[in-house]
Amino acid sequence: MRAIAQKLERNEHEASTPGTHPFLVAAIVVGWLALGLALDDGGSVGRQRLIGAATWLLLIVLVRREPRVTQIQVATLVVLATLLEYSASPLLGLYTYRLHNVPAFVPPGHGLVYLAAVLVGTSATVTRRPLLPLLVLAVATAWAIGGLFLPVHPDTLGFVLFVSFAAFILRGRYPGVYATAFVLTAALELYGTRLGTWAWAPHDPTGLLSAANPPSGIPGGYCWLDFWALLLAPYVYRLLVRARAAFMRFRPAPAAPS
Repeated sequence: MRAIAQKLERNEHEASTPGTHPFLVAAIVVGWLALGLALDDGGSVGRQRLIGAATWLLLIVLVRREPRVTQIQVATLVVLATLLEYSASPLLGLYTYRLHNVPAFVPPGHGLVYLAAVLVGTSATVTRRPLLPLLVLAVATAWAIGGLFLPVHPDTLGFVLFVSFAAFILRGRYPGVYATAFVLTAALELYGTRLGTWAWAPHDPTGLLSAANPPSGIPGGYCWLDFWALLLAPYVYRLLVRARAAFMRFRPAPAAPS
């Protein structure tokens, strides 16, 4: 058992070794998502499926170059994001996609955004500059306060989500990841809603909170996905390693040649 534990620790250390160039990956992700949303504009479900297949392929290619822990984080986030998308859009009507579905490129798109955020947010360029997350928080604060007080239709949902984002920046273990996620998802939300790929409802499902299109603090919602992916991935990884060790331990030995 001690040998298995030592191997687990060694594998986990190797699995957390940094992979590819973070800013190159982020540039590829941003470029593809911008192109994919533009290609989807006015297209059919069939076109969405083609874009989705290409997005899955890109995600697989990019994530294969990363350590196993990052791969598990991405897989965990894609599962959580898919559940959230089908709950928030078709079921609750919090926002609606152009064809009243969840486009095929959305789940892998979440994985790409997370991959870019975690690579850039944990890079030395960001971690050695602790003021960068605070600068992003200042921009988010201005957006949330402006959305709450300036329009005729106050963005109360955005402000509530902003509060959670501020907590992630000020109290979270990975402020760089959350700050990078804010930048990426804010740009994605502004671009996607402008194209009409999706639109936010004027109120949340309870009718208590009004919302802009997009809500100012919606990147805070994405940060919750990042939080759970970061939290759950180490446990999922250890579970997989132990399951593999158990399988190897009880696997029947190959028959000796006659």
